[in-house]
Amino acid sequence: MAARKTVEDLFIHELSDVYSAEKQITKALPRMARAATNPLLKDAFTAHLEETQGQIERIDQLIEISGLKLKRMKCVAMEGLVEESKELLDEIEKGPVLDAALIGAAQKVEHYEIASYGTLIAMAKHLGMKEAAGLLADTLAEEKSTDEKLSAIAEEGGNQAATLQK
Repeated sequence: MAARKTVEDLFIHELSDVYSAEKQITKALPRMARAATNPLLKDAFTAHLEETQGQIERIDQLIEISGLKLKRMKCVAMEGLVEESKELLDEIEKGPVLDAALIGAAQKVEHYEIASYGTLIAMAKHLGMKEAAGLLADTLAEEKSTDEKLSAIAEEGGNQAATLQK
Protein backbone atom coordinates (compact mmCIF):
# COMPACT_ATOMS: atom_id res chain seq x y z
CA MET A 1 0.00 0.00 0.00
CA ALA A 2 1.46 3.33 -1.06
CA ALA A 3 1.96 5.98 1.59
CA ARG A 4 -0.58 8.76 1.84
CA LYS A 5 1.70 11.74 2.45
CA THR A 6 -0.25 14.51 0.75
CA VAL A 7 -3.89 15.54 0.45
CA GLU A 8 -3.68 14.51 -3.22
CA ASP A 9 -2.46 11.02 -2.19
CA LEU A 10 -5.34 10.81 0.26
CA PHE A 11 -7.81 12.04 -2.36
CA ILE A 12 -6.66 9.37 -4.83
CA HIS A 13 -6.90 6.70 -2.13
CA GLU A 14 -10.41 7.76 -1.07
CA LEU A 15 -11.58 8.07 -4.67
CA SER A 16 -10.19 4.59 -5.44
CA ASP A 17 -11.97 3.27 -2.36
CA VAL A 18 -15.36 4.75 -3.29
CA TYR A 19 -14.91 3.54 -6.89
CA SER A 20 -14.50 0.01 -5.55
CA ALA A 21 -17.49 0.53 -3.26
CA GLU A 22 -19.70 1.59 -6.18
CA LYS A 23 -18.58 -1.43 -8.24
CA GLN A 24 -19.47 -3.75 -5.34
CA ILE A 25 -22.89 -2.12 -4.99
CA THR A 26 -23.69 -2.80 -8.65
CA LYS A 27 -23.35 -6.50 -7.85
CA ALA A 28 -25.38 -6.35 -4.61
CA LEU A 29 -28.35 -4.24 -5.76
CA PRO A 30 -29.81 -6.79 -8.22
CA ARG A 31 -29.79 -9.43 -5.43
CA MET A 32 -31.52 -7.02 -3.07
CA ALA A 33 -34.11 -6.07 -5.71
CA ARG A 34 -34.91 -9.76 -6.33
CA ALA A 35 -35.29 -10.39 -2.60
CA ALA A 36 -37.56 -7.38 -1.91
CA THR A 37 -41.30 -7.97 -1.88
CA ASN A 38 -42.38 -4.34 -1.46
CA PRO A 39 -42.77 -3.01 -5.04
CA LEU A 40 -41.56 0.47 -4.02
CA LEU A 41 -38.41 -1.04 -2.51
CA LYS A 42 -37.82 -3.24 -5.55
CA ASP A 43 -38.14 -0.16 -7.76
CA ALA A 44 -35.84 1.88 -5.50
CA PHE A 45 -33.11 -0.77 -5.73
CA THR A 46 -33.49 -1.04 -9.51
CA ALA A 47 -33.42 2.75 -9.95
CA HIS A 48 -30.38 3.07 -7.69
CA LEU A 49 -28.54 0.43 -9.72
CA GLU A 50 -28.90 2.64 -12.80
CA GLU A 51 -27.90 5.69 -10.78
CA THR A 52 -24.84 3.84 -9.40
CA GLN A 53 -23.71 2.99 -12.92
CA GLY A 54 -23.94 6.71 -13.71
CA GLN A 55 -21.92 7.48 -10.57
CA ILE A 56 -19.16 5.12 -11.74
CA GLU A 57 -19.16 6.90 -15.11
CA ARG A 58 -18.91 10.23 -13.26
CA ILE A 59 -15.79 8.98 -11.41
CA ASP A 60 -14.36 7.85 -14.77
CA GLN A 61 -15.05 11.36 -16.10
CA LEU A 62 -13.38 12.92 -13.03
CA ILE A 63 -10.29 10.76 -13.59
CA GLU A 64 -10.16 11.76 -17.24
CA ILE A 65 -10.40 15.51 -16.59
CA SER A 66 -7.99 15.48 -13.65
CA GLY A 67 -5.39 13.12 -15.09
CA LEU A 68 -5.32 11.16 -11.83
CA LYS A 69 -4.76 7.42 -11.76
CA LEU A 70 -6.86 5.28 -9.41
CA LYS A 71 -5.31 2.54 -7.31
CA ARG A 72 -6.52 -1.03 -7.70
CA MET A 73 -8.01 -1.76 -4.31
CA LYS A 74 -11.05 -3.25 -2.64
CA CYS A 75 -13.21 -1.17 -0.32
CA VAL A 76 -13.26 -3.39 2.76
CA ALA A 77 -15.99 -1.32 4.45
CA MET A 78 -18.36 -1.92 1.52
CA GLU A 79 -17.32 -5.55 1.37
CA GLY A 80 -18.51 -5.86 4.98
CA LEU A 81 -21.79 -4.06 4.30
CA VAL A 82 -22.46 -6.25 1.25
CA GLU A 83 -21.64 -9.36 3.30
CA GLU A 84 -24.10 -8.21 5.96
CA SER A 85 -26.85 -7.89 3.35
CA LYS A 86 -26.07 -11.41 2.07
CA GLU A 87 -26.50 -12.73 5.62
CA LEU A 88 -29.93 -11.10 5.80
CA LEU A 89 -30.95 -12.85 2.59
CA ASP A 90 -29.82 -16.18 4.03
CA GLU A 91 -31.37 -15.74 7.47
CA ILE A 92 -34.69 -13.96 6.94
CA GLU A 93 -37.68 -15.32 5.07
CA LYS A 94 -38.76 -13.28 2.05
CA GLY A 95 -41.46 -10.80 3.08
CA PRO A 96 -41.97 -7.59 5.09
CA VAL A 97 -39.35 -8.42 7.76
CA LEU A 98 -36.67 -8.97 5.10
CA ASP A 99 -37.80 -5.79 3.33
CA ALA A 100 -37.32 -3.83 6.58
CA ALA A 101 -33.87 -5.41 7.05
CA LEU A 102 -32.91 -4.60 3.45
CA ILE A 103 -33.93 -0.96 3.92
CA GLY A 104 -31.63 -0.79 6.94
CA ALA A 105 -28.78 -2.46 5.07
CA ALA A 106 -29.20 -0.13 2.10
CA GLN A 107 -29.24 2.93 4.35
CA LYS A 108 -25.97 1.83 5.96
CA VAL A 109 -24.50 1.76 2.45
CA GLU A 110 -25.93 5.20 1.64
CA HIS A 111 -24.58 6.70 4.87
CA TYR A 112 -21.12 5.30 4.13
CA GLU A 113 -21.26 6.80 0.65
CA ILE A 114 -22.58 10.15 1.91
CA ALA A 115 -19.61 10.36 4.30
CA SER A 116 -17.16 9.33 1.56
CA TYR A 117 -18.41 11.80 -1.03
CA GLY A 118 -18.59 14.63 1.51
CA THR A 119 -14.95 14.02 2.39
CA LEU A 120 -13.93 13.81 -1.27
CA ILE A 121 -15.68 17.10 -2.08
CA ALA A 122 -13.82 18.86 0.74
CA MET A 123 -10.49 17.45 -0.49
CA ALA A 124 -11.23 18.34 -4.12
CA LYS A 125 -11.98 21.93 -3.09
CA HIS A 126 -8.77 22.04 -1.04
CA LEU A 127 -6.85 20.82 -4.08
CA GLY A 128 -8.49 23.44 -6.32
CA MET A 129 -10.28 20.75 -8.34
CA LYS A 130 -13.48 22.70 -8.89
CA GLU A 131 -14.87 20.51 -11.70
CA ALA A 132 -14.15 17.33 -9.73
CA ALA A 133 -15.88 18.81 -6.67
CA GLY A 134 -18.93 19.52 -8.83
CA LEU A 135 -19.09 15.97 -10.18
CA LEU A 136 -18.72 14.56 -6.67
CA ALA A 137 -21.43 16.92 -5.39
CA ASP A 138 -23.83 15.58 -8.05
CA THR A 139 -23.23 12.06 -6.73
CA LEU A 140 -23.57 13.18 -3.11
CA ALA A 141 -26.98 14.68 -3.92
CA GLU A 142 -28.09 11.37 -5.47
CA GLU A 143 -26.92 9.38 -2.45
CA LYS A 144 -28.80 11.69 -0.08
CA SER A 145 -31.92 11.43 -2.26
CA THR A 146 -31.73 7.62 -2.23
CA ASP A 147 -31.38 7.64 1.56
CA GLU A 148 -34.49 9.85 1.83
CA LYS A 149 -36.46 7.55 -0.52
CA LEU A 150 -35.51 4.54 1.61
CA SER A 151 -36.64 6.36 4.77
CA ALA A 152 -39.94 7.23 3.09
CA ILE A 153 -40.52 3.60 2.06
CA ALA A 154 -39.83 2.47 5.63
CA GLU A 155 -42.12 5.12 7.09
CA GLU A 156 -44.91 4.54 4.55
CA GLY A 157 -45.50 1.03 5.70
CA GLY A 158 -42.49 -1.15 5.02
CA ASN A 159 -41.69 -1.37 8.71
CA GLN A 160 -45.35 -1.48 9.80
CA ALA A 161 -45.93 -4.52 7.60
CA ALA A 162 -42.94 -6.16 9.25
CA THR A 163 -44.35 -5.38 12.72
CA LEU A 164 -47.69 -6.95 11.81
CA GLN A 165 -46.01 -10.15 10.64
CA LYS A 166 -45.11 -11.51 14.08
